[in-house]
Amino acid sequence: MTKTPPPTMALTAGSGPLCMQFVPRAAAPTGANLAAMVFGSGTTTPATPAAAHTPALQMAAPPLGQTGDIGDVLELWHTDQPVHTGTQGLLHYALTDDVLFGAICIAQTDDGQAPQSPPLLQQASEQVYLAVFAALESLGYPHLLRVWNYLSDINAETGGMERYLQFNIGRQDAFRAKGQPFLANAPAACALGTRSGGLQVYFLAAKVAPLAIENPRQVSAYYYPGQYGPRTPSFSRASLARLPRQRWLFISGTASIVGHQSLHVGDVVAQSHETLRNIQALLDQANVAEGTKAWTLANLHYKVYVRFAADLAAVQAVVDAQLPPAAVRIYLQADVCRAELLMEIDATGCLPADLPS
Repeated sequence: MTKTPPPTMALTAGSGPLCMQFVPRAAAPTGANLAAMVFGSGTTTPATPAAAHTPALQMAAPPLGQTGDIGDVLELWHTDQPVHTGTQGLLHYALTDDVLFGAICIAQTDDGQAPQSPPLLQQASEQVYLAVFAALESLGYPHLLRVWNYLSDINAETGGMERYLQFNIGRQDAFRAKGQPFLANAPAACALGTRSGGLQVYFLAAKVAPLAIENPRQVSAYYYPGQYGPRTPSFSRASLARLPRQRWLFISGTASIVGHQSLHVGDVVAQSHETLRNIQALLDQANVAEGTKAWTLANLHYKVYVRFAADLAAVQAVVDAQLPPAAVRIYLQADVCRAELLMEIDATGCLPADLPS
């Protein structure tokens, strides 16, 4: 069996206010002037091709190919505009006139947890989001467009509660404390489980508010019933953002959920089909919102998360059959926010500002 090659150079947009690409580490350029996110084994922390203070994180979510681990893959963000970088406490940021990119990591552990105190992950989640909102306010980019959350052992239970539920409490408490929209108009987001690394968050913000998109096939996550935890997840299913010369679509982590229930438990093939139906539903809603037919499966970049490496071939067969060859995708091993979900997909796309009708 031949080895699946890493993704080749592929920009979601040409040179402009914002560009993104997936590249293997060996082919990484040196111009990641907004952010450089590394997906790998997490056993080492190699230097990223980014300038000092530029947001950079190492996620322990290994890229997968037909022969297993294919080495680190980088998610690089670029701009053709002047960039200013800096730090605020643990948060590293890079900004242009139009966007703010930030990243923060807390090496959270449950060791030494006091029995009556809030779980340490809950505290870490609130601390991270309070730091994010402080940066948005002080730097003048009040609107979150997209947030990527990665936390170790996402489905593990500590102190009688699953860690993902602890994360949701801390996140929403920070949203509430800072008057941020945690129901309708919450940002697009995902939350994946990694092998190690504590809590790692990176985000994109802007001066202009995005348009939140919901999926008519699903209950909005922020309206989930109480069986999914004491705080609902604070994210929208997708968001549309306008930048000079560009329009961006950010699709949140999407899985085999219809209504609020997980479907096809134990069947990774059926879950993959259901997930892609949900992504198509979001594309349809984005087209309705913008009065266009321009958003298609072909003009997105995908991160396909697979819980078990042994399921890669089954997931890849479904994805390859439904996505056009030109649609860039990488496959990563990571846990999904619900223990019964075996895979998840998030996606990012960019089109020119003058969309065709």
